[in-house]
Parts: sequence; structure tokens; C-alpha cells
Amino acid sequence: MTKHPLCTQLLGHAAIVTALLGTGLAVAQTDTQPASNASTRLQAMEPDRTQLERRFESVGTLIEKSTAARQIESSGEAAAIEKRNNAKEIYGQAKSAYSAGDLAKASSLLSAASKMMFEAARLAAPESVTAKKVETDYRNKLESVNALLSAQRRIATEKNNKESQASSHQVEALIADAERKASAGQYANARTILEQAYLLAKASISSMRSGDTLVRSLNFANKEEEYHYEIDRNETHKMLVKVLLEDKLGGEAVSPRVSEFLTSAGSLRGEAEAAAKRGDFEAGIKLLEQSTGELVKAIRSAGIYIPG
Repeated sequence: MTKHPLCTQLLGHAAIVTALLGTGLAVAQTDTQPASNASTRLQAMEPDRTQLERRFESVGTLIEKSTAARQIESSGEAAAIEKRNNAKEIYGQAKSAYSAGDLAKASSLLSAASKMMFEAARLAAPESVTAKKVETDYRNKLESVNALLSAQRRIATEKNNKESQASSHQVEALIADAERKASAGQYANARTILEQAYLLAKASISSMRSGDTLVRSLNFANKEEEYHYEIDRNETHKMLVKVLLEDKLGGEAVSPRVSEFLTSAGSLRGEAEAAAKRGDFEAGIKLLEQSTGELVKAIRSAGIYIPG
């Protein structure tokens, strides 16, 4: 049978429509499928409530009751304490998110709180705290030494004391050496050097003052008070001998001459203390001055200049 051209054309259109409809259905089915898969994936990604509750418990323990928490508290380290407080705040935000049903946000905030606590614990670690304390001690000592050096220079200028001015140069050299060590991060060594500078400046100042009778008589209410001043001055020189000679000799035995001066200084100190016990503070003062003079000789004999 011969088909009419119009029928043939209609059949062709019908085929195209059918094809398009089929394609549309396929596309619609394809579009529906990913939506279903995306929903499934989101459900899979959402944290499990039970698991999240366990995390809340463990992070809460970390922040409040753990060894790290105790270490942060006992360290006194401001930066560590601040970070722990931040961790507490973030933990509170996580609880609020959980109560609001935003489990994903709660989970993320818990992770942030944990991270903050670990950073706090690292800052409070004993080695970190010790290192910072050594550096702080160094800087405090440097400030004290610089203050003493300023006083030493002023008194030396007032008295036109060239010997004390030379001693100031020694203190300056020690400070410069300490600062070099500190720049290299060797704060403990730098602190030891500053101790030498401190004692040297202090001994120099006390030696310059001891020569001024008028100043002394005005400064002390009685002989007992003056005696205690001389005890302190003698003690400063004893410490200076110990620190400077140990550093200079590096553990080697002192020379017989230095040893002789030290023995004499010790004997005179003992006599001074005995005189003070008898109430004879004036004799004690004179004996202490002699003892300190022997200590100055011991230091000078070792090649270290100090006024006296």
C-alpha cells in the first residue's frame, strides 16, 4: 500500500516527539537520582550523636581535668592560660551548636577546642617555661647591672676616681660579652657573666663609698649599723672572689699568694665577728675593712682589677 505523504510526515513527527519525551524522561530520572544520592551523602557526613557526645566528654576532660590542664595552671605562663581560656570558650560554643541541632558545627568547634588546648599545653611545657624564665632572669639582671653601672660612673666622676673609671670599663666589657651570648640564645651563660658584672660594680661602689668618712658618719645611726654595712661589703667581695676567680681559673687551683690573701681575709672576718659578739662594733668595723682589703688583693693578684 502506498502511504500518503502527509501520513508519512505525521509519523515522522510522532517519532521525534516520542524520542524527545523518552529523552526527557531519562533526563528527569537522571536528575532525580543525584538528588537522592546527595541527600544520602549528607546524612552519611553528619556526625553521629552518640559519637559526638563521647567527644564532648573527652574534650571536656582535656580542658578541665587532664594532666595538660594541671600543667597549664601550675606553669603560670600567661600565653598558655589565655589559650586554655579560649579553648573553654570554643567548647561552650560547641555545646550551644549541639543544643541547636547543628551537629556539624558542634563537631568542628570541638576539634578547634582540642587544637587550642594542645597549643596551650605546648606553651606550658616545662622546657618552654624554664627557657623563658632563664631569659627573663637574664633581662632582669641586665637591668640591675646597668643601674649599678650608672651609679658607679656617677660616683667615680664625683670623686674623680680614675681607678673606679677603669673598673667601669671592665663592667662594660662583661655586659657586652653577656649580650653577645644572649643574642646567640645562651641566656644561662649570659646570666652568669652578668652576675660577675653585678658584683664587680657593687664592690667598686662600696669601695668608693668606704673612703668617705663624712658620708659614712651621716649614713649610720650607730656603730652596730655601720658594722652590718661592712659585713655586707665584705660578703660582696667574698662572692666576687668566688665568681671571678672560678671563671678565670677554670677550676684550677689558686696561686699560693692568692690563697694567702684569702686565708688572711677569713681570719680577719672571724676576729671581726668575735669582736661584734663582745659588743665592740668599732673594732669589728676595722677588722672587716682589713678583711675586705685582703679580698681586694686576692682579686688583683689573679689579674682582675678592682678599686679598693
